[in-house]
This record gives sequence, C-alpha cells and structure tokens, in this order.
Amino acid sequence: MKQMTTQGQEEPSQRRIELRAQVIEAIAQTMDLYGANHSFGKLYGFMFFEDKPMTLEDMKDYMNMSKSNMSYAIRSLLDSRMVTKLEEKKDRKDQYVAETDFFQTFRVFFTMKLQREIDVMLGAINQVIPELSEIALAEDTSDAERQECLRDLHKLRHGVNYYTWLQKFVNRLRDGEFLD
Repeated sequence: MKQMTTQGQEEPSQRRIELRAQVIEAIAQTMDLYGANHSFGKLYGFMFFEDKPMTLEDMKDYMNMSKSNMSYAIRSLLDSRMVTKLEEKKDRKDQYVAETDFFQTFRVFFTMKLQREIDVMLGAINQVIPELSEIALAEDTSDAERQECLRDLHKLRHGVNYYTWLQKFVNRLRDGEFLD
C-alpha cells in the first residue's frame, strides 16, 4: 500500500526520487557545459519536476543556499527565460515556475547566447576593419605590413560572412522555424 501525506497526496517512492536526482544532475552538468552555473542547473532541474509554483524560501530550503545566492540564481534563470515569475503571490512572496518545454528552453537559451556572440564579434570586427583598411592603404605602410593587413582583412571579411549567416540562423531559430 502506498503512503499518503497529510494532504492526501502519494509519498514519492525512494527510487523515483533517485531517478529524478539523476536527471537533475544531468541537467546541471549540461547547463555547466554551456557556461551556466552548476547549482543554477540543479535549481532549474528541481523546479522542472515541481508541479506547483515555488517561492525563494521553497527553493532556498531545497538548495541549502543563502538567500542572496538564491536571488542571484533565480535572476539568472529568469534572464535566460528558463523560469518565469508569476503575477500572483503566495503570502506576499513572489512565485516562480520552470519552463518545462525543452524545445522552448533550447530556442531561447541558444538564441540569447548566439546573439550575444554575434553582437560582440561583429562589433569588434566592424570597428577594426576601417582602421585596418586605412593602414593597408596608407602610402607609408611597408609592403610586408600591407600584406599582413590584407590577410587580416580577408579573415575578418570571412568572419563577417559567417556572422551574417549566423544572424539569419538565429532569426530563424528565434522564430521557431526548426521546431516542427
């Protein structure tokens, strides 16, 4: 016979808890691969399996983290849209839920990361190309220096082509084209 809690809900079996823990750890490791904090990944994994909104206190108790670290973790997950803050409060406390659609979390996470890469790299490349072109065209530039500048410009123009392609990919990913 299954155990029941005081609210009449079934107690989770130890094996199911262990299996969830395996997946939570895998989520944390996966997020760590992509530069997210391991403990933030564990928090997301825990929230992923919850069927109800959680407060910072609920999360703090589970994660055994300080309130300031918990606030930082939840802010990071909110920024990546892996967690949503609900409009309604519980006992005047904010409530949060995890996005459970892996397609959605993938789409949002990668479009944000890739867009940041595009912005940083194109910003740097577009800032460097004009000055590098000036050096290459200057009368007092040596032939050896001119050749190096031209090689650099060729590589940077190839980079512009790549980031232009990547921007199109990100736009399509953001629009959900690859989720069919």
